[in-house]
Amino acid sequence: MFTKQDIPKLKQDLSISTQLLGHSLILKTRWGVFSPRAIDDGTLMFMKYLEINAEDKCLDLGCGYGPIGLAVAKSCPKGEVHMVDKDFVAIDLSNANAKLNHINNAQAYLSDAFSAVEKQNYFDQILSNVPAKVGREQLSIILHDAYDALKPGGTITFVTINGLRHFIKDNFKAVFGNYKKLKQGQKYTIAQATKQ
Repeated sequence: MFTKQDIPKLKQDLSISTQLLGHSLILKTRWGVFSPRAIDDGTLMFMKYLEINAEDKCLDLGCGYGPIGLAVAKSCPKGEVHMVDKDFVAIDLSNANAKLNHINNAQAYLSDAFSAVEKQNYFDQILSNVPAKVGREQLSIILHDAYDALKPGGTITFVTINGLRHFIKDNFKAVFGNYKKLKQGQKYTIAQATKQ
């Protein structure tokens, strides 16, 4: 139980120093966003299996405070990264963290999945650490919108809890016509599909 005296300290931003995709990052976070104390295990596993090209145009879907999108942005210095989230606090933190880490090719903006992403046949990669509680209907909307937003040959890569792996497999196959399991760990699975 916290007392009134604890509240000012709880309102202060937390800070994480981390290495992602071989890049050092300092990330400001705060209570109320996903995994504020440390980079979550799903993201850490995800980072080991991503291959980013220098000129890629990427979308980080559900960016939180930006660990995936900002690490990817450092890996594609000639490309660009769009980071979207439906939480305005996450967007504020992502943009602040981009500035803090001197990253100029990433921008975060408010969007309920693809609602504010006005791009067709544009992205080389769409990446997401998918929340466990995303509903089937929302996931179907996301995957069809992702298909439209990707360039031909572009990939979508998700990390999910293992409980969603069959659902993701079936839906990647239904929408993209293909599915590739990059890794299955104890708790998480990384899956990918390609727009052909």
